[in-house]
Amino acid sequence: MKNKVVTFGEIMLRLATPDYLRFNQSHSFSATFGGGEANVAVSLANYGIPVEFITRLPRNDLARACVMDLRKYGVGTSHIVYGGERLGIYFLETGAVARASKVVYDRAHSAISEIRPGIVDWEEALKDAAWFHWTGITPAISEGAAQACLEAIQTANRMGVTVSCDLNYRKNLWKYGPGAPEVMPDLVAGCDIILGNEEDAEKVFGIKPQGFDATHTGGEVPAAAFESVCRQLTDRFPRARKVIITLRGSVNANHNTWAGVLYAGDKLYQSRRYDITHIVDRVGGGDSFMGGLIYGLLTYAGDEQKALDFAVAASCLKHTIYGDFNQVSVEEVEKLIKGDASGRVSR
Repeated sequence: MKNKVVTFGEIMLRLATPDYLRFNQSHSFSATFGGGEANVAVSLANYGIPVEFITRLPRNDLARACVMDLRKYGVGTSHIVYGGERLGIYFLETGAVARASKVVYDRAHSAISEIRPGIVDWEEALKDAAWFHWTGITPAISEGAAQACLEAIQTANRMGVTVSCDLNYRKNLWKYGPGAPEVMPDLVAGCDIILGNEEDAEKVFGIKPQGFDATHTGGEVPAAAFESVCRQLTDRFPRARKVIITLRGSVNANHNTWAGVLYAGDKLYQSRRYDITHIVDRVGGGDSFMGGLIYGLLTYAGDEQKALDFAVAASCLKHTIYGDFNQVSVEEVEKLIKGDASGRVSR
């Protein structure tokens, strides 16, 4: 059975201040790479799933370093297209306790923002794929990126490739004209699997959970309240076989709770809730969930509960890993699922 996954989106140079320093305090930055769909690809490669990441990069040394980094983790890069002048950058200031983290983007006129339909040969890229994944970040970059993403989704639909999306609403990116409510419906209509959090469905589609305030903080997120969101999404997008909602409760910047629900066939599956203290890095947490979910749905076909449990546990572990990429193994995830959260030295 085919299990190759193809992801499409932007990868950026990530420049992060060290040691919880603020931007104005730091005299250096830690340089890594990251981006939603690339993060998913690295997770899947770690789990042994063949995966290809597609983007558009300039021909320069930074882009070559980026490609080498992806290959180091086992991610395929043979369908990356080249052109444009620059690699996007994002700056990260990691928050602590009551001070939130901050992200500053420097991605205007990046290579992928100037992509257009016809630049990627989607039939060739998807010919041996079982799954195609994108996020709401990609169509937010530019009109051309949105059109290229729609082209990929429609090609995947024609070829019988499963399509998943992470709604991933980023208000600071939608600047080129039409907003997410105008652009996203046509793209999401082609999706078999939809992932979001407690705010995405409301910000993009105006869909709210019943009996819950999406601005809620304090660590308690009632899972059952989101069944109504899942039902509304499947009513609006009948192609979707499964809708998944991640549930993050923010006690403070270093202490979150984490869980998820999966809705399929009129049944709601709920995960256990993890209490994550002393967070190392929460950036990429949702992407690590998606990577775990795709792995689970491919590997444990027909066992939605096991797939959900794997996704939540994998993402819980990501909060202990510095950088965008989740660098954990299947064995480590399964160990946590079985209840071993002791952190004892393995020797």
